[in-house]
Amino acid sequence: MTADDLRETSAALAGRALELPELARAGTVAAYVSVGSEPGTLALLDALRARGVRVLLPVLLPDNDLDWGVYEGEGSLARVRHGGRMALFEPAGERLGPDAVTAADAVLLPGLAVDARGMRLGRGGGSYDRVLARLERAGAHPALVVLLYDTEVVEHVPEEPHDRPVHAVVTPSGVRRFRQEP
Repeated sequence: MTADDLRETSAALAGRALELPELARAGTVAAYVSVGSEPGTLALLDALRARGVRVLLPVLLPDNDLDWGVYEGEGSLARVRHGGRMALFEPAGERLGPDAVTAADAVLLPGLAVDARGMRLGRGGGSYDRVLARLERAGAHPALVVLLYDTEVVEHVPEEPHDRPVHAVVTPSGVRRFRQEP
């Protein structure tokens, strides 16, 4: 995609996500800063912040778990390279600890794909599997939302026993919700 395509899809994605009732009523949203070819998230992060939402961003720890910090605008981000992986943009301020995510009303999850059941395929590092397990242990039930391109919503992704479905996927063209088992 060209830089213009990326800007357009980022704006469309932000617009669709901001229409979600789960984000409209959220006081705290755990999110992430997109990297590489991921759908852009900065427009959404800034819009949430402008609404007065407390936005938490992940900080990758050496064991692939995630700590959290507050997003204070694009200027508050530090570009951090973790080993041989691509550089991530992380909040430069105070660290709140891995359990900070349990206070989120909604968690925006990165992914490579989501299938018709709401199962998310991640990048394989296990960071967000740990987040989801932490939420479950804490009895926290935030809305789980994945941000993807339309072509990344597929019929089926591989599933591990620890995987949990998400509540919704947002793409530039719309929102798809998934029925959750009681």
